[in-house]
Amino acid sequence: MKGLADEPNYSIELLEGGATLRDVIETHICEQTVAEKNAFFVADLGVVTRQHVRWQTHMPQIRPFYAVKCNSSPAVVEMLAALGAGFVCSSKPEVVLVQSYGVAPENIALGSLCKQLSLIKYAAKNDIDLLACDSETELRKIARCHPTAKLLLQVATEAQDDGEETSMAFGCTLKSCRHLLECAKELGMQVAGAKFHVPSCCTDPQAYTHAVSDARCVFDMGEELGFSMKILDIGGGFSGSEVQLEQIHHAIRPLLDMYFPPVSGVTLIAEPGSYYVSSAFTLAVNIIGKKVVARDQHGQPLEELTLNDEPEFLYYMNNGVYGSFASKLLDETIPAPFVHKKAPSAEEPVFASSLWGPSCDSLDQVVEHCLLPELSLGDWLVFSAMGAHSLGEPSAFLDVQRPPVHYVISADDWYEIQDAGISLDTTMKNFSLVPYSFRFSPQPEAFSAPA
Repeated sequence: MKGLADEPNYSIELLEGGATLRDVIETHICEQTVAEKNAFFVADLGVVTRQHVRWQTHMPQIRPFYAVKCNSSPAVVEMLAALGAGFVCSSKPEVVLVQSYGVAPENIALGSLCKQLSLIKYAAKNDIDLLACDSETELRKIARCHPTAKLLLQVATEAQDDGEETSMAFGCTLKSCRHLLECAKELGMQVAGAKFHVPSCCTDPQAYTHAVSDARCVFDMGEELGFSMKILDIGGGFSGSEVQLEQIHHAIRPLLDMYFPPVSGVTLIAEPGSYYVSSAFTLAVNIIGKKVVARDQHGQPLEELTLNDEPEFLYYMNNGVYGSFASKLLDETIPAPFVHKKAPSAEEPVFASSLWGPSCDSLDQVVEHCLLPELSLGDWLVFSAMGAHSLGEPSAFLDVQRPPVHYVISADDWYEIQDAGISLDTTMKNFSLVPYSFRFSPQPEAFSAPA
């Protein structure tokens, strides 16, 4: 989050005349090749707006509250604020960033289940009342620092991950919920509703139906104790896939209509994060180191490479898991990159390869195995779908800076945004729209897909 709120003005390149995202990436690679060869992002804000339209189409009764911790890009926050989304924050810098775009306190929620006292006090001072809670310790802490808060009790869920049932590490059971409700009543706190979270790794949409049923039980317990329960938060876990979104909506809509119909007055919200930004961001990195090793037919390392051995290449990049690939530490799989080549060839052989960050740490392996042509120092790799958990500051011991973000939007997407009543003069005052120009000769065939 460092520095993001201090960079309020940013230009967006408008893609016209057949210009594409790859043209922009090619341009910036050419610029960096003659400069310092630093990593960089290219973000297509049109993807963010299309995802918002898709959400409104498939989830019209559920209002999105964007999870800022997923991607704290000021441009994304301002765009979603203009589109009318709410925001879920987990730290004071995130709250300050959201506030800087005029988001009202009632459209901000604190989603962290272990909040610092300073954050709770800041929320109380700024009339941010909606706070998540799943334990008596957190409940009493909030009661001391923010007695007028409106609590959302986090309910534990069970999810199917590749066919294996796993329980989430956070959230309270139905039995614990009754205890927390009684404790809240004793402390004179308000309980506004309940929330749950089903992870994106869950392969069974029915996990949402079980969670909705449990939430209804929590509402019943709360109303029995005299609480006015008016908010249900169905959490995050939305990967960005339209198919997944349709499956989830198909699974939960009957139960929502049954347990939380419009006449009940319950407001339905969700916390999409990766859904909005994952496919919007592309990351280009540079090869700064290279090793070659030999493996036997069983994949075991050999002491030396002979003419008959198959080589395996280890490539070191100027960004790794302690920077823009931090999602790897969350057990997420990083897809194999595209290779930027000046003269790609279909006949070029490929070799077993692995990709590493610059730290020389055994945990800093970005891609364990992929097939790539032999690369040289200074070559570029391009990773798509890099918008989630990738804009944090690198570790202090690395001589690496957070990659800059170059924003683009197509002319068609911009016209659709304007038709929705959003303009640079009123709703997005920090945007500066500039026509994209081919500063270098475009090479549309400069990217070769991984094998």
